Amino acid sequence: MIKLDEISLAIGFNNQEIIEKCAKKLKISSKNIKDFEIIKLSLDARRKNNIKYIASIGLELDSINSEKFKNFEFELNRNGLIYNQKTIDKSPIVVGFGPSGMFSGLALARMGLKPIILEQGKPVEERIKDVEMFWKDGKLNKYSNVQFGEGGAGTFSDGKLNSNTNNSYTRKVINELYNMGAPKEILYLSKPHIGSDNLQAIVRNIREEIIKLGGKVLFSCKMTEIFVKNDKLTNINVKNLKTDEEFTLETNHLLLCLGHSARDSFKMLYEKNIDIKQKPFAMGVRIEHPQKLINISQYGKGYDSRLPNADYKLVVHLPNNRNVFTFCMCPGGQVVASSSDDGEIVTNGMSLFARDGKFANSALLVNVTPDDFGSSHPLAGIDFQAKYEKLAFKLGGENFTAPAQSVGRFLNKQNCDIKSCISTYQPQIKICDISKCLPNFVTESLKQALPLLDKKLNGFASDQAMLIAIESRSSCPITIVRDSSYQSNIKGIYPVGEGAGYAGGIITSAQDGVKVSESIYENL
Repeated sequence: MIKLDEISLAIGFNNQEIIEKCAKKLKISSKNIKDFEIIKLSLDARRKNNIKYIASIGLELDSINSEKFKNFEFELNRNGLIYNQKTIDKSPIVVGFGPSGMFSGLALARMGLKPIILEQGKPVEERIKDVEMFWKDGKLNKYSNVQFGEGGAGTFSDGKLNSNTNNSYTRKVINELYNMGAPKEILYLSKPHIGSDNLQAIVRNIREEIIKLGGKVLFSCKMTEIFVKNDKLTNINVKNLKTDEEFTLETNHLLLCLGHSARDSFKMLYEKNIDIKQKPFAMGVRIEHPQKLINISQYGKGYDSRLPNADYKLVVHLPNNRNVFTFCMCPGGQVVASSSDDGEIVTNGMSLFARDGKFANSALLVNVTPDDFGSSHPLAGIDFQAKYEKLAFKLGGENFTAPAQSVGRFLNKQNCDIKSCISTYQPQIKICDISKCLPNFVTESLKQALPLLDKKLNGFASDQAMLIAIESRSSCPITIVRDSSYQSNIKGIYPVGEGAGYAGGIITSAQDGVKVSESIYENL
C-alpha cells in the first residue's frame, strides 16, 4: 500500500472521485488502482465559499505501479492489544468498568492474567432502563445511572475519541474499539466519535471478550474496604448490592479505575491513608443552541445540507485570571441529567452517532483552583462540587428539575419569554436565576466571557441560547498519588484513569488503563 496526502474532496464525494483524484496526482490511469482505503479525513471549513474535505488515502496499485511508487509505501496499522501469555497466582482486581477499567481488564485478559472486575452498577442492558426511567420520571438509582454502571459515564456521552496525544496507545485503543463494533469512520476521521447508541453495544462486546479469555465481571459488587499489612495490599472486602452478601478477595494488584464520581470510595481510601491531593477542575453550565444557528455560524447561511452538524471549541482568557472554555461539545445532541446521588443536580451532554438532533450543546466552564476550595483537606474539592450541586437541586425544586436561564436574561439584556425557553434536558427545566447555584466568580466570569465568545462564534450569546445548571463533573478534583511504577504509597494499589486524576475522556482513560496493566505485566 502507498499513501497519498492532501487529497481534496468535494462535499458528498464518492469512491470514484477518490480514485480519480489519486490517479491524477500519481499521473496514472484509474484502472491501475486496485483498491483504496481512507486513512485520514478532515473537514476544511476555513473558506465558507469553498468547504471541502482533505484526505490521506492508502492505495493498492497494480504490480508495475507498486514498484514505481515504492518510495511511498505505507503500512496500515490495525493492531490492537497483543501480548504473550503469562500466569499469576492471584488475579488482578479492577474496580470500576468505565473506559480505564474496560481497557485495563481487556489488556490483563489478553495477557492471560484472568482479571476480576468489580462494578457497583449494572450491565449496560439493565443500566439503560434505569437511566431512561430517571430521565422520564426523576427516579434515581444511585448505583445505576449516568455515572455508574457498565461503560462508565462515557456510555451516555458523545463518545469522543479525540485527545491531545496521538501515539501507539491511541491507535491500539481505537483499533480495539473498531474491532469491538465501532463504526469504521473512527479509524480515519480527524475528530472521531462513537455515539452513545454504538457505545452500548461496544462495552458489552468488551465484557464478553474479557469473560471469554478467562476474566470475571461482577456487577452490583462494590469494594467497601481495603486491608494493608506493612504498607502492602493484602485483600479487599466486597459487598453484593443485590443480596447484601459480603466477601473477601485476595490480590497483589488492585487497579482503582473508579471514575470521577466515586466519592464514597475516595473517602474510604483517604481514611485508609492512601495519599490523595487536591487538583484543579472546572465548573459552569451546559449551553444549548439550535443546531442550525451553529451550522450557519460555522458554514455560512447557504451551507450544503450534506455537511455534518457543525461543532466548535472556544476559549477566552479573562482579566480576572480565569479561563472560560467549552468542553465536550455535542452536535445534534441533548443535555442529560447525570446525578449520581439524591439531593444533587448534575448535567452533561450526549449525542447519538448520527448527531442529527435539532440542538447543539456544550459544557461552558470556568477553571476552579484549590485556592477556591476554602480548605486544605485533600477531599475539599469534592465538598466544593457537592455544595453547588445541592444548591442547584434546591433551586430546581428538589425533584431533579434543572435550573435554567436564557443567555439574554443571564446577561440582563431582556426578560425571558418562557415559551422560547426550550431545552432537551429531561426530566424538565425550571426558569430561574441560575447565579443562585453558582459560585460568584463562575457567574461573573461567564458574564464577561459570553460576549467575547460571541465574537468568535457568531450567535453564541444569542437570546436563543439556554444555560442549564450545573455542570460540575468535567473532571475529578483529586489526584490519587502514584509513583513511576503506577503504584500508590500502598504497594499493590494502582490508581488509574480519570477518577485518579490521570486522564480526561475515553481515549486518555483507556490509554492509562493499558499503560498500568503493561507495567504490572512487565514486572511479573
